[in-house]
Amino acid sequence: MVKKITKTISSSFEENIDFMDRVLPVEESFDIIRRNMDIGGRSAVFYFIDGFVKDETMLKLMTSFIALTEKTMPADASAFCKKCVPYVEVDVLGDFDKVIRNLLSGTAVLFIEGYEACVCIDCRTYPARNVDEPDKDKSMRGSRDGFVETLVFNTALMRRRIRDPHLVMEMTEAGQVSRTDIAVCYMQDRVDKELLCNVKTRIEELNIQDLRMNQQSLAEALFKRKWFNPFPKFKYTERPDTAAACLLEGKVVILVDNSPSAMILPTSILDMIEEANDYYFPTLTGIYLKVTRTLITIATVFLTPLFLLFMQNLDWLPEIFSFIAVRDVVNIPLIFQLLILELSIDGLRLAAMNTPSMLSTPLSVIAGIVMGEFSVQSGWFNSEVMLYMAFVAVANYTQPNFELGYALKFMRLMLLILTGCFNWVGFAIGCILVLCFLVFNKTLSGRNYLNVKQN
Repeated sequence: MVKKITKTISSSFEENIDFMDRVLPVEESFDIIRRNMDIGGRSAVFYFIDGFVKDETMLKLMTSFIALTEKTMPADASAFCKKCVPYVEVDVLGDFDKVIRNLLSGTAVLFIEGYEACVCIDCRTYPARNVDEPDKDKSMRGSRDGFVETLVFNTALMRRRIRDPHLVMEMTEAGQVSRTDIAVCYMQDRVDKELLCNVKTRIEELNIQDLRMNQQSLAEALFKRKWFNPFPKFKYTERPDTAAACLLEGKVVILVDNSPSAMILPTSILDMIEEANDYYFPTLTGIYLKVTRTLITIATVFLTPLFLLFMQNLDWLPEIFSFIAVRDVVNIPLIFQLLILELSIDGLRLAAMNTPSMLSTPLSVIAGIVMGEFSVQSGWFNSEVMLYMAFVAVANYTQPNFELGYALKFMRLMLLILTGCFNWVGFAIGCILVLCFLVFNKTLSGRNYLNVKQN
């Protein structure tokens, strides 16, 4: 629940200004601006955040206000908004909670002597980057725009694609300190009403201080996941076309201010491995891409554990596949080679993320040469192990979901350790555990992770 200010605006102009000055750090904070002026022979005070308001708009508004006289001043704030404010987005607020919330969100608020209300003028502008296509979720065909950190821009990108009056975008907020704006988007005639009610109730009942990590903080607060089950409960996308398609399928899309991605629910393991390219090609091509991605995803989990299992039981290996047996002298046990390479690949990935772009290519080449050639010659690793781990490392990028990639990695590590310790018995137990992680992983809708009801 968001903590609210219960005080209402009084008829005393001095009392209202005194309360605002006590609540806001006007003297201490340089970006909170208080502007005193006379409007129609009455004292007036503007409060706004420097950096959020449009200078040209404020200049025109103040020019218009200064031109007012005592005879042309309306009797109340509502009439003042209708007759004297030459702007589109104007509202009359009657309590200080809404005034403070709107002010800190970037709107300008105006108190005028004799008015028992506050005039709120939404002339804000947020710092924003261009709606370029996201780097992680690219498409070979289709649109080239992507979500940004500004909530209003993101809702406009979806509204542009769905020109239907049934598209509803409800605004709410969460966090007692941050009071972060959250938009719950859905198609009124297609959404699962039970799921929608569940989502809205959970957001309204959140009792947290802030959403410091935006959508991740909201996801953790909405659904308390079990730490030992790494499979994601939500699907994320930075593509407006994907979010619009999910809305038309009857799903709920949650947008959080300051986050360049949309949270989609309900979701399943099949939804996780989908991407926009599946829909921008003919049916046969789309089915082929889905099947290929699914098979490669399965291979990333079971390839190295199966290789380890057959190396521990060479008599199980069919004659036709005898060439995959390790012929070189094994200085380090295979299980340790595989585990070391799993950690090394993550280390290289982290290093690439923190490497300046101008150095990423030469350093990647150096790392590839060292890891691929000299590590085998030095006797640390076998060439077969390097080959299979290279396939796994590259294959992880065939599916776009980052969280799912690490969930599959943890399943692969569990299979490797169990197979290395208990041979085929450990491999069988690992396969059962992987299935249990999927079957017993509940989504926000309460349904099974492998069988989410679709409208």
